[in-house]
Amino acid sequence: MLALHQNASGNPEGISSTSDRIRFYPYFIVKDAITIFWFILFLSVLIFFAPHVLGDSENSIPANALVTPAAIVPEWYFLPFYAILRSIPNKLKGVIAKFSALLILIPLSLIQTINIRSNRYRP
Repeated sequence: MLALHQNASGNPEGISSTSDRIRFYPYFIVKDAITIFWFILFLSVLIFFAPHVLGDSENSIPANALVTPAAIVPEWYFLPFYAILRSIPNKLKGVIAKFSALLILIPLSLIQTINIRSNRYRP
């Protein structure tokens, strides 16, 4: 990326003025490096000093085969699917509803509401 921006790249916007441009190096490199440093520092502090902050407290209870936990709760990223499966009593219909919740995202990603004249800027 650095070599691309130092040796010049294409000009898709067609801006001919050089007064409103910002150089890629050092501004963007330093800005991104500082952001990555702070993110890694925050994540390291969270992982090494407080690893159980984001987890469920019942995960720290020793396992006992004779006692069923009062509330079995999945991790946060499975909660929508867990709620779908719990709300529908039929297992097959629950699995179909779970996959339809994922399949509804496909047509939503194809809807283009931004008014752009050319297809050059569309991914």
